[in-house]
Amino acid sequence: MADFSEAMTVATSGMKAQASRLRHVSENIANTDTPGYRRKVVPFMQVLANGQKTGGVTTGRVRLDRTEPTRIYDPANPLADASGHFDGSNVNLLLEVADAREAQRSYEANLKMFDQVRQMSSALMDLLRN
Repeated sequence: MADFSEAMTVATSGMKAQASRLRHVSENIANTDTPGYRRKVVPFMQVLANGQKTGGVTTGRVRLDRTEPTRIYDPANPLADASGHFDGSNVNLLLEVADAREAQRSYEANLKMFDQVRQMSSALMDLLRN
């Protein structure tokens, strides 16, 4: 039964990590047109217990993407400098949509793993009762 619990813990950690990633991806998408906005990136790290890998993951500190923001020419904008340019965001919408799709699929895979383990555990309990 401990193996079932560990498998459910691993699947749960994956779902939590992907949910966090998806939250930051949606923030990035929402701020695509916000001047000066920097894309947020969420790194994943392995969970260790007593120095051993558990198979679980967790999110690290959110980092800002160091890619240069796009320069936008709009002399009428109050943020424009003397040359009429201002810094836009460094969010690439195509990349964010791909990240969102990857996070969604990974979340669904972890959810299916969780459900499979739950079904196996339930079937084992039914066998032990009989």
